[in-house]
Amino acid sequence: MSIQLTIPDAEIFLLEGAASPLIDTNYFDTLYTEIPWRQDTITMFGKTIYQPRLLEFFGDDGVEYVYSKRLYRAKPWTTTLTRLQAIAEKISNARFNSVLANLYRDERDSMGLHADDEPELGPNPTIVSMSFGETRTFVLKHKTRPDVSPVRIPLSSGSVLVMQGTTQRCWLHGIEKKTRAHGPRINLTFRLIHQNTADYVK
Repeated sequence: MSIQLTIPDAEIFLLEGAASPLIDTNYFDTLYTEIPWRQDTITMFGKTIYQPRLLEFFGDDGVEYVYSKRLYRAKPWTTTLTRLQAIAEKISNARFNSVLANLYRDERDSMGLHADDEPELGPNPTIVSMSFGETRTFVLKHKTRPDVSPVRIPLSSGSVLVMQGTTQRCWLHGIEKKTRAHGPRINLTFRLIHQNTADYVK
């Protein structure tokens, strides 16, 4: 059973512990070894730096995604990712044609505050986030309401976070750096990417 979190202007569900279909299976080692992790660069304030994590993008044939101002062409699904895609679709009752995999190697790796609100995701996308390995805290900050406090959700290994409705329109989310030592964490975010503007309603 999923737990709906009470967060204004958002539809967020969390499955963890016995409620998660992933808790009894150790996917971390398989994903760590079978994904060809890479570290890309980003340009901020005119300076090119390495992203503070490793990543790779998988999906159906021909799927493309612009992420951090970089075009990604999906690599073919692996057997493990296909299995997890089916679980994500069953949990959320949604369809996904791609997944972005992120590897946080230690406490220094992070993800800045952002929203998965690119036009190719549609107006109210469903995003399913799966976590494996070390627990890291998922931070949410409302885009326009200073009266709403930030939300912090520890995501343990095997947890599944489902974001739906207006979540991406109203909230930013990210993973902060930590001061104490942390082991590696893998995060998978499943999404449906529309390949042209005729595929969705703005």
